[in-house]
Amino acid sequence: MDLKSKRVLVIGSGISGINAATLLEAAGAEVALFDSNDKLVVDEIKRKLMEESRVSIYVGELPESVTEGLELAVLSPGVPIDNPIVLSLKEKGIKISGEIELAYGYGRGDVIAITGTNGKTTTTTLVGEICRNYSKTRGGDTFVVGNIGNPYTAVALDTKDDSIVVAEISSFQLETTDTFRPKISAILNITPDHLNRHYTMENYVKMKERIALRQTGDDVIVLNYDDPYTRDFGMRAACRVVYFTRQSFGEAKGTGCDVLHMDGDMIMYNEIPVIDVNEMHLIGTHNYENVMAAVGITYSYGVPMDLIRDTIRDFKAVEHRIEYVRTVNGVDYYNDSKGTNPDAAIKGIKAMKKKTVLIGGGFDKKSSYDEWIEAFDGKVRYLVLLGQTAEKIAECAKNHGFNDIVMVSSMEEAVEECHKLAEPGDAVLLSPACASWGMFTNFEERGRIFKELVNGLGEQAVGSR
Repeated sequence: MDLKSKRVLVIGSGISGINAATLLEAAGAEVALFDSNDKLVVDEIKRKLMEESRVSIYVGELPESVTEGLELAVLSPGVPIDNPIVLSLKEKGIKISGEIELAYGYGRGDVIAITGTNGKTTTTTLVGEICRNYSKTRGGDTFVVGNIGNPYTAVALDTKDDSIVVAEISSFQLETTDTFRPKISAILNITPDHLNRHYTMENYVKMKERIALRQTGDDVIVLNYDDPYTRDFGMRAACRVVYFTRQSFGEAKGTGCDVLHMDGDMIMYNEIPVIDVNEMHLIGTHNYENVMAAVGITYSYGVPMDLIRDTIRDFKAVEHRIEYVRTVNGVDYYNDSKGTNPDAAIKGIKAMKKKTVLIGGGFDKKSSYDEWIEAFDGKVRYLVLLGQTAEKIAECAKNHGFNDIVMVSSMEEAVEECHKLAEPGDAVLLSPACASWGMFTNFEERGRIFKELVNGLGEQAVGSR
């Protein structure tokens, strides 16, 4: 990719947009950065760029003159491809791209890319740890990037031919890929999410499948055989398929593909024992799937099984995903702020072994909450609700005969209520089944605030993990 002296527009001034602009400027492009939020201050955006940056910054409205002579517009993931400004640029014949595509064009080394509705962060983090340990034995660096919070554009120019790039990729990021071709890809699962952005399940599935759009028979994709969408895609994929399954080993093996599966408590790769789940720090059957996916990805890449096994034994849960916080007066507190949709929140509640006081609610992504409520299965004592979806979830819960509901207006109030309601031997779980937007900047901020409030409770912790 050669954009030297070419005019490029970056849309969005968040972390992805800033790093895209920085990469483009380093590559010699003439860069303009635009954000439609007229409440932003240009000087504050400038401070995020390099001190000597010559990037032109526009907020609120995009002057017509800026679009003249543009070669490329790079969208931040939060900018939909049907945004009116984006559509107007397309009408002018300006090429539309995204941060992942831009970074891939300048990056080097092998790319491992992971997507899915749930489990991306845990799987990506584990794959990153395995690859880092592998890099120590063979030389080279491992970079963990993407939707996990470290933009690919921030490291693309640092990559070398012997680098490994492990990327968590969202459906938003896949919308704007074109030449992106991972050596190993994975789709962990596909359940309804982001339908406010993609409109239909069909569109959402197509976005996820784009991760393998350019892969060939020399490449590998790791897929969940128990998920009907990913199982079906495995029959159509142009690259080599590796399946993982908890429920259907016989069927999956019948496809002729390599298969990761459960034999009792043992994770197996075909007939090779990998690890007993009781040796792992990760809890919940959904994490067995994440581990199987990580094994399929890294073993296909050529990492020795002993190294994979040792890394899994040492691996701890990632922040905000069923993360143990503290025990207060015999009550365990868990932060699952990354449970941003009902399917993820179902996995959170299923991982609990105790009666639970559950905190839910947040931004409305047009999800249905029936299956989540049904998954309570007598385990949830109280449902504490906050945010835009509180009333919608409460109505759904009552329709399913669950009436122990407490409505609150803030996370502070939610933690206070849980502290009052939970009994010794219970668990308190923040697993909202909704996005954080509107009340918090992101799910990380929501989780951090929850943990700060739990750690600030007056009683002394009486247990440890």
